[in-house]
Amino acid sequence: MNKILIGAIGAVALGLSAPASAADLAARPYTKAPAPMIATIYDWSGFYIGINGGGGSSRKCWDFVAPTVGTLFADGCHNAVGGTVGGQVGYRWQSANWVFGLEGQGNWADFSGDNIGTTTALRNRSKIDAFGLITGQVGYAWNNVLFYVKGGGAVVGDSYRGYTVATGLEFDRASETRWGGVVGAGLEFGFAPNWSVGIEYDHLFLGNRTIAFAGSGNAAALGAFTRSERIRQDVDIGLVRVNYRWGGPIIAKY
Repeated sequence: MNKILIGAIGAVALGLSAPASAADLAARPYTKAPAPMIATIYDWSGFYIGINGGGGSSRKCWDFVAPTVGTLFADGCHNAVGGTVGGQVGYRWQSANWVFGLEGQGNWADFSGDNIGTTTALRNRSKIDAFGLITGQVGYAWNNVLFYVKGGGAVVGDSYRGYTVATGLEFDRASETRWGGVVGAGLEFGFAPNWSVGIEYDHLFLGNRTIAFAGSGNAAALGAFTRSERIRQDVDIGLVRVNYRWGGPIIAKY
């Protein structure tokens, strides 16, 4: 009898404790699956427009051309240096990491310098007032960093003056628009989806031209021919550039 009573009490106790144990088990929390990582790729494709500014130096060497015989006599060299500001517009397209482009650029400039002619004894002064570049580009991009090289045609606006050393008065003058070639390289950084900033170096090959001068200022015969000078020049330019691009936004790649 006692065994039966003890067994019954144990069964009741077991039945009562089972629901309590189940209730004590905490519910498993819901965990959201982690979102896939997104890698952003900067796309350099599209049209762009921008501004630039910097400085440059033009190496000019003058040779006096003797009348009738055309013999050249060295008339000295100088560096015409100064600042420049301008703008550029272009288009780029990207294939994998390679970037290709076309660009037109126009700048105002004030590259000036002078020397006293070893043959003419005049103070020969030169100035580049403006220049333009039409170039193609090939570059390689590391996401939002682009290194490129460029090459094409260049044009500059040159003016020349001759001054009498003793008086400092203008004696004669000439001007020209000179065409040549350009090569350069740049490094550009995309700091926003459509904005980039960069630095660029350009070298202009402008060869030599024979320029006819005419009397002005202090000359005895204004407008009359005074001399011919063969002037050769190259130009080195360093620029900081800021571009705004439309088209080809940042691409999100999963």
